[in-house]
Amino acid sequence: MKAEVISIGTEILLGELTDTNSVYIAQALRHIGLDLIYMTTVGDNLERIAQVVNQALERVDIVITTGGLGPTVDDVTREAIAKATQRPLVFQQMLYDQIADRFRSFGVKMNENNRQQAFVPQGAIPLENPVGTAPIFILQTERGVVMVLPGVPREMTYLLNNHLLPWIKDYMGTPSLIKVRILRTAGIGESTIDQRIADLMTMSNPTVGLAAHSGQTDIRITAKAETETAADDMIAPVEEEIRERLGRWIYGADGELIEAHVMGLLTQRGETIAAVEVDTGGLLSKRLSEIAPTGTSPIVQALTFEGLAELSRLDVDLSLDPREIGTLAAKAIRERSGSSYGLAVIMYDDHEGETGEPIRAMTITVAAEDRSRSHHTRWTHRRADVTTWTTTFAIALLRRVMLHYEDEAI
Repeated sequence: MKAEVISIGTEILLGELTDTNSVYIAQALRHIGLDLIYMTTVGDNLERIAQVVNQALERVDIVITTGGLGPTVDDVTREAIAKATQRPLVFQQMLYDQIADRFRSFGVKMNENNRQQAFVPQGAIPLENPVGTAPIFILQTERGVVMVLPGVPREMTYLLNNHLLPWIKDYMGTPSLIKVRILRTAGIGESTIDQRIADLMTMSNPTVGLAAHSGQTDIRITAKAETETAADDMIAPVEEEIRERLGRWIYGADGELIEAHVMGLLTQRGETIAAVEVDTGGLLSKRLSEIAPTGTSPIVQALTFEGLAELSRLDVDLSLDPREIGTLAAKAIRERSGSSYGLAVIMYDDHEGETGEPIRAMTITVAAEDRSRSHHTRWTHRRADVTTWTTTFAIALLRRVMLHYEDEAI
């Protein structure tokens, strides 16, 4: 079966509210094996909501809406669903009494406009909302099922878990779940990964997909099965094949961070690191220090400078090209600190491009006692994630030098 989630609220479209409800529902549906195919957002407009619901019923089996169940003029979800399914709204005295009881328990007088919350499309199954004042309902039609949830996250979560999910599982019949395994890479581009595992990304169950982040790419293996054990058995051979093809580029799985992985390696091997960063806002030091294990930290020294001129403190010749400066800085901080590795991350403005804007550049060098490895990149535009990308790549390069993987091209 397939599902669609429709978030209703003009405030979402205006960017005034982040839609966390859809994310929560998506995760919940995954755990019961219901395939979420679409996520749609629509404003508080009766005609447009009706159109979206009607469209959803043409392409999925279960439609779940959130929002628009309040007592105000712009809360028109009930009317829109009634219009989309060509059913009249019917007053439910039971719901009205429950709403009135809720207001009495609050010690607040109920307004007349709350009466509209007691209406549901004809044939719908009304469900009480014990944590709020907006009842919900489930409507089965010849085209599929429509079920509604309030937009208030606390109410939505309770009603989804206690009413809708149990109903959906019974409706679906055969129990199933969707399990996801994430393999995490860093320092290798999404397109390169795609070239190496493209054939695996055409499978239907399990499926393989990519998600690119700043400086790293996740490989997602998703299996749908009746039990978690069965899903694991489906994922295992696919994961083994991916690891065979990408091997050294994969540093961890699921929620593991590249900085945690590298800090763990340093501690395990009894090695240390000293780092210097220029114009990164101290992000490298922050990422490494926050994840460093308790007790003796593998970080011997961490210097944060605001410009290339401050590298004079390491007795580096500032007349050289920034790439050469980076190499000298990595070697200098390693030697001065007596650490196993020196890491220099330097960001700077290169010569101006055609638009007159300075080109952003970065140079990264990892220096060990007997070897060093550098990487240089220039951007012709300002990336919002450039610092994250740079520091992620730097940590990945450190890992590769530590494990003697520097023979492979980046």
